[in-house]
Amino acid sequence: MSVAACLLLYSFTAAVLAPRLLVRLTHAGVAPQLGVLAWLAAIASVVASWATAAAFLVGELVTDWNQPGRSVVSACLAQLRAVAAGNYGLAVQLGLLALTTLAAAALAVLLGRLGKSLLRARTSTHEHARMARIAGRRVEGLDAVVLDAPQRAAYCVAGRPHTIVVTSAALAALDQRHLDAVLAHERAHLAGRHHLVLAVTRGLAAILPRIKLFTTGAAEVARLLEMCADDAAARQHGARTVLRALLTLSGAAPIPTGALGATGVGVLARAERLAAPPRPARRLRTRLLLGGFAVLIAAGPLLTGGLAASGLSFCGPM
Repeated sequence: MSVAACLLLYSFTAAVLAPRLLVRLTHAGVAPQLGVLAWLAAIASVVASWATAAAFLVGELVTDWNQPGRSVVSACLAQLRAVAAGNYGLAVQLGLLALTTLAAAALAVLLGRLGKSLLRARTSTHEHARMARIAGRRVEGLDAVVLDAPQRAAYCVAGRPHTIVVTSAALAALDQRHLDAVLAHERAHLAGRHHLVLAVTRGLAAILPRIKLFTTGAAEVARLLEMCADDAAARQHGARTVLRALLTLSGAAPIPTGALGATGVGVLARAERLAAPPRPARRLRTRLLLGGFAVLIAAGPLLTGGLAASGLSFCGPM
C-alpha cells in the first residue's frame, strides 16, 4: 500500500480517536495553553496528512504512468488510465471523467468556503471595530471604547487598530480592580491573536460539520482560549479578582459574533476553575500528557510516511 494510503488511514484514525482523548485531557482546563496546542496539532496533522496524501497520489500517477504493475497502487492506476483512454467504453470513460470533475469541484468548493469564511470573519470584525470607535466615547485613563448601553458587556474586536469595548452599564457595575482585570483579559486575547485561531477552527468546523475533530475542536479551543485569557489576567490581578469580575458580568448581553469577551464562552467552568485551581501534581501530569500527545500527533504524518516509504510499517512495501 502506498504512502498516500497510509497517510489517509492515519488521518482517519487520528480524526476519530483524537477528539475523545483530547476532550478528557483538556475539558477541565488544567493546562489551557498546552490544550490549545494539542488541539491545533491534531487538526493540522489531519489536514497535512490529506494534503500530503494528495501530493503522493499525484506523484505516483506521474512516476508509474509507464510502469503499470509495480505495486497495488500502480495496478489501480493502470486500470484508471485504461478507463480514461476509453478501453472500457465511452460510458465508463465519461463516468470517470464526471467523478474526477466532481471530486475536484468538491475540493475547490471546500477551499473556497474556508477562504470566504475567513474573509467574512475578518471583514465583520474590522467593521464592528470601526463602528464601535465611531459610536463609542473615550474615557480618560481607560484603554477601551465606552458604548452607552443598559447591558453589562466587555469584549474585544480585531481591527485596525484592535478595539476593546466596554458598555456604560459594565463600567458602572465594575470597580477599578475588577475593570482592570477585565481589560487585562481582553488584552490577552488581542496579544495572543486568539481571533485568528478561532477564525480558522470555526471555519473548518463550518465547512466540515460531520468531522468531530473540527467541530468539537472549535468549541474546545474557544473555551481554552478564554481560560488562557483568564490566566493572563489572574497573573496580574489575582484569580479572585478575575472571578468576581467574571461573575459581575455573567448573564449579561451576548457577545457580538466575531468578538471575544470575558463572558463569551464557558463561564461556569471557568468560574469553577478560578475558584478551585488544580493541584500542582495534576497540572504537571496533564502537561506531560498533553505535551507528549502534541509531539506525537504532530510527528504522526512524518512517521507514517517515512515508515510506509521504507516498507517497515503495517502498510507494506511500495
